[in-house]
Amino acid sequence: MSTNCRRRLIRDFKRLSSDPPGGISGSPCPDNIMLWNAVIFGPVDTPFEDGTFKLLLTFDESYPTKPPTVKFLSRMFHPNVYANGELCLDILQNRWSPTYDVAAILTSIQSLLHDPNPNSPANAEAAQLYRENMKEYVRRVRATVEESWLDPEEHEKMDAEVVPPESAA
Repeated sequence: MSTNCRRRLIRDFKRLSSDPPGGISGSPCPDNIMLWNAVIFGPVDTPFEDGTFKLLLTFDESYPTKPPTVKFLSRMFHPNVYANGELCLDILQNRWSPTYDVAAILTSIQSLLHDPNPNSPANAEAAQLYRENMKEYVRRVRATVEESWLDPEEHEKMDAEVVPPESAA
């Protein structure tokens, strides 16, 4: 592993631990500093309020020259989040700067929950509802907030337990 990358990730972790932004936490996996688990709490006064959204940040040797890959592990219904959990966020693509650290990345994602950009949709249905039917958009988001309280493994169990009803004999 590149020493610059390792030093920078350690510095990012120290900063995030000593002065964490509100509603955000993150840390590297114990056995791999290149993989980080993070949690973003849904911002107050948004449909995401009370949500506990888990993310995975994957860094490679080019960090901080290039951004990490960031993915929601929690299910999300948001105009700028793809079905697979990846984000459409300018600072993770064309507006990346090596001055951004993990705290800045997570803060930007939290801001995106507060202020979606329906004009650059990763989820066309969420973007359309956000623009045209706010009541239904909020209902769908609140469902993901309630799901966020469960572990991802619980989602898999719930999905597996959905069994078609037996036909009457």
